[in-house]
Amino acid sequence: MNARALTICLAALWLAGCQWLPEQSRKNVTGPSVRQDDTPSCYAEVPGFADDACLLRDWVGFGLAAQRGDSEWRERMRERLAGSQTEERLARAVVLSWGPPSQWKQASELFKADLHAAPSRLQPLLRYWLNEVERRREQQNRLADSEEARGTLAAEKEALTQKLDALTDIERNINSRQRNE
Repeated sequence: MNARALTICLAALWLAGCQWLPEQSRKNVTGPSVRQDDTPSCYAEVPGFADDACLLRDWVGFGLAAQRGDSEWRERMRERLAGSQTEERLARAVVLSWGPPSQWKQASELFKADLHAAPSRLQPLLRYWLNEVERRREQQNRLADSEEARGTLAAEKEALTQKLDALTDIERNINSRQRNE
């Protein structure tokens, strides 16, 4: 009976797999692990085109920093990215795209001018950001148009109210004359 129980336990352990093995022996089974020193260090403060391994991570991280940054951070970055190299201009476009609406047109122009010069792996992300800026600009324009239309309608309403008041006064005068006669 003991041999049978021992065989069942061994079979269950064998079927359970490698998760019951200690961590050290599992590393030896799967092969050598990658050391931290071998992985690239990404998330540069200012992204560039040079490091292909970190290209997308750096640009996404920079885009998030631009989105979350305050106006002082954006101003510092704009000064730091004042150069004329393509990567500086595109990084400046990212910063401007998260600034006030008055900077969105400049961001859009920078994206459009330099998007084709970016590495092909980066172009879809930059195109997405360009589309996002264009969408926000369109919404801003629609909002301005609706505010203008609302102002026009308010002026028309005021003019109609004055005309209605004048007509009401005329009607009162006519009614009072008819009563006096």
